[in-house]
Amino acid sequence: MSGAAADKASIVVGVSGGVDSSVAALLLREQGFEVTGLFMQNWADDGSGDCRAEDDRRDAVAVCGKLGLPIRFRDFSREYWDGVFQHFLSEYAAGRTPNPDVLCNREIKFKHFLDAAQELGAAAIATGHYARVDCLDGRYRLLRAKDRGKDQSYFLHQLGQAQLAATRFPLGELHKDEVRRIAAEHGLATAAKKDSTGICFIGERDFREFLSRYLPARPGEIRTPDGQRVGEHPGVFYFTLGQREGLNIGGVRGRPQAPWFVVGKDIERNVLFVDQGHDSPWLQSTTLRSEPAHWIAGRAPAEHFRCTAQTRYRQPDEGCEVDVLDDGRLSVRFDRPQRAVTPGQSLVLYDGDACLGGAVILSTDAPVAGQANPRNNAA
Repeated sequence: MSGAAADKASIVVGVSGGVDSSVAALLLREQGFEVTGLFMQNWADDGSGDCRAEDDRRDAVAVCGKLGLPIRFRDFSREYWDGVFQHFLSEYAAGRTPNPDVLCNREIKFKHFLDAAQELGAAAIATGHYARVDCLDGRYRLLRAKDRGKDQSYFLHQLGQAQLAATRFPLGELHKDEVRRIAAEHGLATAAKKDSTGICFIGERDFREFLSRYLPARPGEIRTPDGQRVGEHPGVFYFTLGQREGLNIGGVRGRPQAPWFVVGKDIERNVLFVDQGHDSPWLQSTTLRSEPAHWIAGRAPAEHFRCTAQTRYRQPDEGCEVDVLDDGRLSVRFDRPQRAVTPGQSLVLYDGDACLGGAVILSTDAPVAGQANPRNNAA
């Protein structure tokens, strides 16, 4: 089924002003539930004119009005700043690449939103995420959505038993084109609305310009792994492993006319390392270490087990062996080399369609750019 069972008929839907949450509310209403919409403001308007929260709020009100549903409003901007954004900034300042959507789900949508819904007397919450929940042998499972191209279980891997027990995902069995068709058939204002992309608080604005408001630019050298200077960067924290865009490297004497990719960052020396070739050996790794893992079932399946993994969203399944260490961290060995596995991003583990849980990537055994004798970094 697409959500946990609820004994009562009252459900609060997180309405974002997008088509997915609109149809989630519609489907639950048609199933006979007493539905209330709740619009969350997670980012305070910074005066730039780039925040679309007011447009989204207006669309959420219009949809609830069309469906005859009451709507409530909650401002979680301070909680978002403390629980998500400050971590986002500190990770970038340390040279890592965080995933704020994972934190937002754990800290805001399935914590403060869930608390707010329960204060309203709701038996469950629902969102427009593409994922499914079922219950097997007394434990709730987070499953991939039927539409694998839209599946969002990767971003939900930090949820636990209590959260899944109180959550419904009405879109879990649907494909995106079906969702838009349903919205259009019911005359919802969001039927043709463009999906939001990128990090929620940045929206459509330029990422580097946004980040520079909080992390002052510190220009430095761009070098090849063997030390050749090939350009200058505006700040190493603006770049992530495997990135091609924004390097602005022109023709380099003795080098072919081929794209350059980020292969390493030296935060202390403020040096960005690049190499040519999408599959540069400097981007390849076969093992990683993680921070302590979160398990959806409340515990690891075993101390040592095989499963599949994703180290980034929409990545194909990659076979691996997992060892759970005494401190809860993970040691993972992949069946084949992986490209641009990035510290700060999420490792998410699967057994078929069931998401087991995951952890933040700490280090890998990719060679370390800038060293005469590349060594493993995951030891």
